[in-house]
Amino acid sequence: MPGLVPAPGGLLDWGDARHYDHRQLHPCALCTRPTPLRSHAGEPAHKVCAESWLAANPEEARRTGRFASDVQSRGRGDAIHA
Repeated sequence: MPGLVPAPGGLLDWGDARHYDHRQLHPCALCTRPTPLRSHAGEPAHKVCAESWLAANPEEARRTGRFASDVQSRGRGDAIHA
């Protein structure tokens, strides 16, 4: 599940293993060089290419959510206690 679209110049958090296709490389949707990386929608894209696209297209990025960071789960130190 995608999280927030980073601000222009921000970095994507694609730490989840689902962003990496161990089976095969596909051409990056942005630069056409082979990549094992995938966006949340399964679109082949290098992380750096996606970050560059986000910086160049901030309005479209917010409108479409094309590239987004992973949803951050709460760590043990962030737990809310009653």
